[in-house]
Amino acid sequence: MAAARGFGPERDAEPAKEARVVGSELVDTYTVYIIQITNGSHEWTVKHRYSDFHELHEKLVAEKKIDKNLLPPKKIIGKNSRSLVEKREKDLEVYLQTLLAAFPGVAPRVLAHFLHFHFYEVNGITAALAEELYEKGEQLLGAGEVFVIGPLQLYAVTEQLQQGKPTCASGDAKTDLGHILDFTCRLKYLKVSGTEGPCGTSNIQEQLLPFDLSIFKSLHQVEISHCDARHIRGLVASKPTLATLSIRFSATSMKEVLVPEASEFDGWEPEGAAFEGPVTAIIPTWQALTTLDLSHNSISKIDESVKLIPKIEFLDLSHNGVLAVDNLQHLYNLVHLDLSYNKLSSLEGVHTKLGNIKTLNLAGNLLEHLSGLHKLYSLVNLDLSYNRIEQIEEVRSIGGLPCLEHVSLLNNPLSIIPDYRTKVLTQFGERASEVCLDNTPTTEKELDTVEVLKAIQKAKDVKSKLSNPEKKVGEESRLSAAPCIRPSGSPPSAAPTSASLPQPILSNQGILGDE
Repeated sequence: MAAARGFGPERDAEPAKEARVVGSELVDTYTVYIIQITNGSHEWTVKHRYSDFHELHEKLVAEKKIDKNLLPPKKIIGKNSRSLVEKREKDLEVYLQTLLAAFPGVAPRVLAHFLHFHFYEVNGITAALAEELYEKGEQLLGAGEVFVIGPLQLYAVTEQLQQGKPTCASGDAKTDLGHILDFTCRLKYLKVSGTEGPCGTSNIQEQLLPFDLSIFKSLHQVEISHCDARHIRGLVASKPTLATLSIRFSATSMKEVLVPEASEFDGWEPEGAAFEGPVTAIIPTWQALTTLDLSHNSISKIDESVKLIPKIEFLDLSHNGVLAVDNLQHLYNLVHLDLSYNKLSSLEGVHTKLGNIKTLNLAGNLLEHLSGLHKLYSLVNLDLSYNRIEQIEEVRSIGGLPCLEHVSLLNNPLSIIPDYRTKVLTQFGERASEVCLDNTPTTEKELDTVEVLKAIQKAKDVKSKLSNPEKKVGEESRLSAAPCIRPSGSPPSAAPTSASLPQPILSNQGILGDE
């Protein structure tokens, strides 16, 4: 695995590049030579037939005036014989090594492409990216499209900037690094998508490469996947403008993303907060961030770094390893929360942390009891599917919530109880007709059955009181507040396809509108 060089002011001397012909293979009627290029710790392979070498040589002779006799000559008779192929492998290796020695800095464009420098080598990658943005940059910016780039490309740009070389070392104005910097200063929508495993034919583990995002000055939306959050620098430079952030398959903690500088200080507090005790740093908040997607990571704790995202409205922490609902009391604007597919086993006291929540997805956890949900008075959508809820009585904890409209209890043990739907709907009392259970609207037949069950329950309660005249029977914990006010004549909203948190990252079409 190729080791990634870290950031820092001191740069190692640029490693010498090597090219070796490590073998060959017969394809149809011609021989293909396998070339291994080494650039420091990075290696990759390229395959070419002899005619490709000949074409490269002709261009280099014309453009760079190299010795026309440098390339071993063609052979017509016995060109695929083993002895000729082995000799040619050695001669072609000498040829390539001679070329690399002749151009130790930036290789000529034709040679760079022949050896796939534009895929795997810092100068080649940045030159190719600069040329692409020279030709299409203004069009991309004007269309407001999401620009997709790989970690390897960002690593190359970061390395090139830190080398302190001229921005146009090749002499070709189209490949000037300035085209990249001009584009990144104005880009609003960025997607950084890594790959799992080695990149292409190389040994480069793209997801482990460090890169710096501080060259982006106007970002409104960022999506990052399959990178190592610990190696991402400069994202905090986008705090003034960034409204939507998604980092998936990349992080082991929220701190890595929201306050990467925390490791440098013993104690820190968000800017503008009242604090007690020693504080070694005041950290600016993510003042524009309203949507944060940290799903599909390895996060086990909702840590104190959430204090830095006070304006968050949509938070997705699904598919992690979160054990408890902590610290969310700092998010006064939070209305949509996705904690599905985590390791939550208790909801005790959750109402003290989620006062204004409207959509809550708790599917795929370890929940058996719902008592902590009984005071979420603003809750409209609740997904409790794929948990461990066994008793119908648990539904009473949410039966009195005045605004609740959509509930999912699919794939819980209680969902196989006979007459499960009507028994659940009965727990909502007079609001049974307003509740959509498991994405299926309540039918008139079900409502009739609910009325019968309510009457039976009422009779049981009366009988219980008569048989215990001296015993004061405590009433069930029901909310006495009036139900949510809707416009006159307005029916309950249609059941959504899912009560899950909306996708925070917009599609290309979704961001084309005016700011």
